Amino acid sequence: MARNEQLVRQHRILQILEYRRTGCTTEELRDELVKELGLSSLHWRSVHRDLAALQKAGIDVGQHHSMRGKIWKLGPKFRHAVKIAATATELIALSLSRDLLYPLAGTPFWQGIESFWHKLQEEMPAAVWKHYEEYRHVLFVRGMPAKSYEKQHGILSTLHRAILEHRVAEVEYEPPGKDAKKRRIEPYAVIFYQSSLYIIAATQDAPAGEERVRHFKLDRFHRAVALDEWFPPPKDFRLEDYVGRGLGIFSGSKARDYRIRLSAKAARWVTEDPWHADQKVEPQVDGSVILTVHAAHELEIIPRVLALGTDAEVLSPASCRKALAAIVEELARKYPGS
Repeated sequence: MARNEQLVRQHRILQILEYRRTGCTTEELRDELVKELGLSSLHWRSVHRDLAALQKAGIDVGQHHSMRGKIWKLGPKFRHAVKIAATATELIALSLSRDLLYPLAGTPFWQGIESFWHKLQEEMPAAVWKHYEEYRHVLFVRGMPAKSYEKQHGILSTLHRAILEHRVAEVEYEPPGKDAKKRRIEPYAVIFYQSSLYIIAATQDAPAGEERVRHFKLDRFHRAVALDEWFPPPKDFRLEDYVGRGLGIFSGSKARDYRIRLSAKAARWVTEDPWHADQKVEPQVDGSVILTVHAAHELEIIPRVLALGTDAEVLSPASCRKALAAIVEELARKYPGS
């Protein structure tokens, strides 16, 4: 496990030096590693050993004198080890992806996106870049939420480290409408869903007989600490199955079918913007359709049905109809007719 920790530190050192092209002192690298990896402490000698290992591996990193003292910087051999080439069309596709991933701003993932984007800018011929800029003046991405994970940067780094090293994490988590609570989790993966980040993890405090694997929204974490305890990766858990069976982030092994009647007008909307790749649509004589989708929780269905108003009706399961009826009754009380 110590070897894995060293590799994680070395990888992060390269990311820091790529991002901070003016270089870093040993102390700055140490402080950044402590912050980014959620470490309680780190000796500067460990940083020196990591840098020496990178040099031994043939990576062009060295010390230079500056006004701030001796700093570590990546050399030209590192920057030009891989030549980057892209067409204007590839630049357009990449920049659109960059816009769509803007909610990741403030995370290590976004730093990687920005670092790669700046490398492309430096490598591209002027004519290719000019063609790209002209095209982007008439192509825009809109509708993205105005959010950033800058405040959760350190928490995400800690959880990401726990995922890579299979460490148990002690977290403070506050679900909506409840008090913050300390929990011990075994994190498996990070998922980016509808512009939000979620941590898929097994909970150590799950009651007997209940599903251990849950999803935790990163926005609701107050703190996270990677403990010196490790868990074996579960052999019977496949992330693709967990997230792929249902409609959204609630997906899991207990997903079931929901049947919704849609008017002819609503049927066209659902055809143009499918709820799920495996949805089934059964045309009816009057032009309406019966939509069948697989979902793990009624909260994945109810907001979509309410958005369609009287053009949608849940047929089954009965529990979802009952929940919708309660919502409609409460809305009628809040918005009484004149």
